[in-house]
Amino acid sequence: MANCIRCGRQLPGFTFGKKICQWCVQHEKYQRGEIADDAPQPVMRTPWIRRGESTISLTQIFFGINVAVFLGMALSGSTVMDFPPQELVQWGANVGAFTLRGEWWRLLTCVFVHGGLIHIAFNMWCLWDLGALSESLYGRWTFAAIYLISGLGASLGSVIWNPYVMSVGASGAIFGLAGALIAAFKLGEFSVPRSALSGPLRSLMVFVVFNLAFGAASGVTDNAAHIGGLITGLILGAVIALLAPQQDQAPRRAAIFLVTLLALAGAATELAHHYGLPLRLGRAPFARTDNAPDNNPTVPGLMNFDKRKQRA
Repeated sequence: MANCIRCGRQLPGFTFGKKICQWCVQHEKYQRGEIADDAPQPVMRTPWIRRGESTISLTQIFFGINVAVFLGMALSGSTVMDFPPQELVQWGANVGAFTLRGEWWRLLTCVFVHGGLIHIAFNMWCLWDLGALSESLYGRWTFAAIYLISGLGASLGSVIWNPYVMSVGASGAIFGLAGALIAAFKLGEFSVPRSALSGPLRSLMVFVVFNLAFGAASGVTDNAAHIGGLITGLILGAVIALLAPQQDQAPRRAAIFLVTLLALAGAATELAHHYGLPLRLGRAPFARTDNAPDNNPTVPGLMNFDKRKQRA
């Protein structure tokens, strides 16, 4: 479905010519003095509202999954501020020594695991805002695919940069949403006036630059996951904008997601092959990121964690 270039409302199917809705056409006639003040206005959908969809958004569902996992960890552990490494591993943290030996599900489960209360609070705040915007513009299932695939890209990026570092958190997937929106806004996927996009685009750029700069300066942030998610989102957003900008082009979008998943799977396989020998020999050093305590606990079957602290 096309959108009005003035207000962003969805246009009826098979709309040809100028992409301007009936409401905007009548508004322009009123400004020119061609119709009376009391002329009835056409009833149209408000921007981005779609009928026939569940009142519960996928953003809320993802939010709920993250909170449910956090509550489960809090109820089964002794603290909520800084979970110990053993618990993070048990709940699905991305650990190169496990992931690259065949536990590939950790690339996704780690996206729903957080290291502590402050960590999840900040990530859920970002997810609530960016997720709602992305879902309203892309639609439910495209949004879900971008979020989850970006999370996989972020996890893989973290493993590529340092395969012996633990990684948890939704921030990589959130960076993916930001990247997809930046690409879409720059390429003009959404039929909305440029003036209406300048504010959100500027905010997204500030969000990305500030967080990457803060992570680099702090020395405790796993920027590899952020960059991995951002690059994945940028690629998905750009390809969708160029090849499947309309929501009714579901087969094309599905093909884009499938190709991206195959590319990530190929990269993961090559990475596992590259690090396979040291992992099999059990000589891989093992460090932890994201809300790591300053102690040096041991995980069975692995060498001790070092004392570096990073946040993904």
